[in-house]
Amino acid sequence: MILAAGRGERMRPLTDTCPKPLLRLKGRPLMEYHLEAFGRGGFRDVVVNTAWLGEQIEDHFGHETADGVRIRYSHEGRDFGGALETAGGIARALPLLADVFWIVAGDVYMPEFLFTRAAHDQFAASGKLAHLFLVANPPHNVKGDFGLSADGLALNGPEGRHTYSTTALYRREFFAGLPAGNPQGQKLALAPMLRAAIDRGEVSAELYHGPWTDVGTPERLAALNS
Repeated sequence: MILAAGRGERMRPLTDTCPKPLLRLKGRPLMEYHLEAFGRGGFRDVVVNTAWLGEQIEDHFGHETADGVRIRYSHEGRDFGGALETAGGIARALPLLADVFWIVAGDVYMPEFLFTRAAHDQFAASGKLAHLFLVANPPHNVKGDFGLSADGLALNGPEGRHTYSTTALYRREFFAGLPAGNPQGQKLALAPMLRAAIDRGEVSAELYHGPWTDVGTPERLAALNS
């Protein structure tokens, strides 16, 4: 699943008329890099949630890429008038997702990341509810989000924090406490659910050392394009 429903307030005025996943990075829409990476990893079915200017995303990518990645959409803006936040959006799309699935935000650039079947299968066999890919803290998030134990568990607390890359593997059971399909369109944040699951020891993690950028401002986009 590619998370693509955000308004992109920090990206204004670029996102006033263009959804953030369609902003051009090195001449290509930002979200295109993820779609290609999923295809390279052998994952041929991708769900994209949309809200702000979501029809532009569907109009641009359609329902299948040139290399055979099939795309289904969860249109939160059309169905509920706006984005449902991260957990609410995932819960809404859950009927379209497999028992174990990848999540990545449509506005991060990580051109060398590999969505591998081996990582998917290792997580599926682990019994954990989520597996997070963490990165070194960028200047805009110097305090980080989560720690990492020596035995590969995500940690809450201040020691050794890293930034959550937005890329992760999840099991459907992680969202079992939410209404199936989120039929009322509840807006639900993911962070409190993650922190609770981390406290229960149900979330693993690893460090990703490749290039990664949260393309959250016009200045970061310009820096990448230069």
